[in-house]
Amino acid sequence: MPESKSRKKATYTPPPAKAAPKPSPRWWVPVMLGLMLVGLVWIVTFYIARSTNGADLPLPIGSWNLAVGAALIIAGFSMTTRWR
Repeated sequence: MPESKSRKKATYTPPPAKAAPKPSPRWWVPVMLGLMLVGLVWIVTFYIARSTNGADLPLPIGSWNLAVGAALIIAGFSMTTRWR
């Protein structure tokens, strides 16, 4: 019995290949790790200095030190999403 024309499928053509993403610049990883480490050191220094003498640090931002350290760490982690 002959096949109907509606059953025939078109030949498969794969979609065009996309260009591979460019690798990250050489400075990306050191800056990323540097931001995370500086943020960690900032927070640890703030807590150690605060617990040893019981007074506020002479840093110009006062009690915002935790927020600054966290912002540095978050900036470093956000850079990891773009690292290739």
